Amino acid sequence: MSEDIREKEIQGHKNGMAVLLISILLYIAAILGVIFGPITGNGLIFVVSVIYMCVGWVFWPGLKVLKPGEALVLTLFGKYTGTLKGDGFFFVNPFCAAVNPAADTKLGQSGDITETKKPLISLTSSNGIHAKSEGSLSSRKISLKVMTLSNSKQKVNDYLGNPVEIAVAVMWRVTDTAKAVFTVDNYKEYLSLQCDSAVRNVVKLYPYDVTDNVDTTGDGVADDGSLRGSTEVVAKRIKDEIQSKVENAGLEIVDARITYLAYAPEIAVSMLQRQQASAVVDARKLIVDGAVGMVEMALERLNEKQLVDLDDERKAAMVSNLLVVLCGNHDAQPIVNSGSLY
Repeated sequence: MSEDIREKEIQGHKNGMAVLLISILLYIAAILGVIFGPITGNGLIFVVSVIYMCVGWVFWPGLKVLKPGEALVLTLFGKYTGTLKGDGFFFVNPFCAAVNPAADTKLGQSGDITETKKPLISLTSSNGIHAKSEGSLSSRKISLKVMTLSNSKQKVNDYLGNPVEIAVAVMWRVTDTAKAVFTVDNYKEYLSLQCDSAVRNVVKLYPYDVTDNVDTTGDGVADDGSLRGSTEVVAKRIKDEIQSKVENAGLEIVDARITYLAYAPEIAVSMLQRQQASAVVDARKLIVDGAVGMVEMALERLNEKQLVDLDDERKAAMVSNLLVVLCGNHDAQPIVNSGSLY
């Protein structure tokens, strides 16, 4: 099937109830024909009734029931005939087969409509994809609802090479059922792998925290972008990256959100100590600035009131004592001078 295939919606087939009722009435008539045909001596009615009872069920596979937000991609002897959309009771060509290669694939997400029973094969990948083969038990319906894909956490190196763990939730939906079914082998696995790839491609462009001389936008000018401080920007960039990859598969990325972000365990302790040291330095700087201002104010007030005349040496000693008291970690122990002024 060519890659430029487009969805073709099947119209005007909401007559499933009428076909079902007619087939039931014909079966009742066939049963009566089998019973009363020999009695009346009409062999033709008997033969026709027996034939219909044997082959009349052939119309039933053409009956399709769809709920809101569901679709069926139909093929006739391998050729794509159209997509059945909308809620209702439909009747289509009984020889049409519904196709959905991703019907047995379970992602770590909401919206999977297949309820698995007695799986024959169960495969689990590192991306949280569960493929279960069940033969005829699997549903071939395609959900058109907005679904949320949440792959497992990934360990990715940021711009500075620090390993970080990140998880992203992606809201998506199928917009072109024909592309989703025929363009890629399994659109759910394809989406999951593209999400992982996009996260890696975007995360490596940003540092975890604000860092000097880093250009995260590609305009050649350093900025303050970071994974921790620019989550909205990073999420939007991840969304655009995924959309560019899955558009050819008939999928639309509605939104993307970062659900988990942290340093990898092997460097988390070191980074915490670094953040604590930075916080201590900032706090000390604030304390020193405040202490200098208070010393300056004290000297100015003493000069204004002319309470005591201090030479430069005594001013230096006073400044030193005040800074020790104001910047110290412990409360000062006062010493009372009961002697001379000096």
